[in-house]
Amino acid sequence: MKILVTGGAGFIGSNIVDAYIKAGHEVAIVDDLSSGKQKNINDRAVFFKLDIGDNKINDILKEFGPEIINHLAAQIDVRRSVEDPVFNAKVNDIGTLNLLQAAIKNKVSKVIFSSTGGAIYGEIEEQAGADELHKQDPISPYAISKRTAEMYLYFYHATYGLKYTILRYGNVYGPRQDPHGEAGVIAILIGKLLKGEVPTIFGNGEQLRDYVYVSDIAEINTLVLDKGENQIFNIGSGIGTSVNSLYEKLKHITGAKVMAQYAPPRPGELFRSVLNGKKIARELGWAPKTDISTGLKRTLEYFRNA
Repeated sequence: MKILVTGGAGFIGSNIVDAYIKAGHEVAIVDDLSSGKQKNINDRAVFFKLDIGDNKINDILKEFGPEIINHLAAQIDVRRSVEDPVFNAKVNDIGTLNLLQAAIKNKVSKVIFSSTGGAIYGEIEEQAGADELHKQDPISPYAISKRTAEMYLYFYHATYGLKYTILRYGNVYGPRQDPHGEAGVIAILIGKLLKGEVPTIFGNGEQLRDYVYVSDIAEINTLVLDKGENQIFNIGSGIGTSVNSLYEKLKHITGAKVMAQYAPPRPGELFRSVLNGKKIARELGWAPKTDISTGLKRTLEYFRNA
């Protein structure tokens, strides 16, 4: 199968590209390297250095002829979206529209879209976590742009027959992670501990997130290549882990004795974000395999050797 991955030089995208190539697929990457890294690019993939908002994306699709586009390229920083919502919209909204226009012109069969779980739903009070029908209260331009892209995918399906699968991720972490976005807290904490520096925790540290290890993300992206058409799925563990708990686990793994310092909470961030993943377990038989302690150990080992 021929698959084009936007953002394929980034943290999540590069892990997905590796999984696709390992499974025997032919892969092309589109990435402008604004946040992605050259070293993350699989040498068996075709690479195009390009912004998805560039009209040349049409030429790339025409040249490569993908059956499927896995769309991850985005402005991912919640805080930057709050500070500069116009830039966020140019990258996430206009960029996605440009890509979808090129997709229908070049007869792409399906788009797999990397969306967001917690940011779309807003504050989540339900103990079991938010399911896919939970009310949506996006409180950041980043979350709004992800929801907008979901709605455009439905439009392109209804109007042009373009198939899609939308994956609403929890907080993804693991090897190659950059300290960007909310899940970046793990990379930040590990970096500080390895350098013997004092990390800063914003808020009281009790804010909860649903962390999912990146190899589990790569697995579900492989599974939905030919499954889950025109569906939205939460990709989470249903377990909330606080920043304080993350830090204690990392201190235990590293043996560090450094105490964190605390600062005021940052605007646009949620306090509790936990996802209910029963739908994808029921319909596709998938659930994350990697618990947080194992994932943190693997992530720490990667950064030690990087």
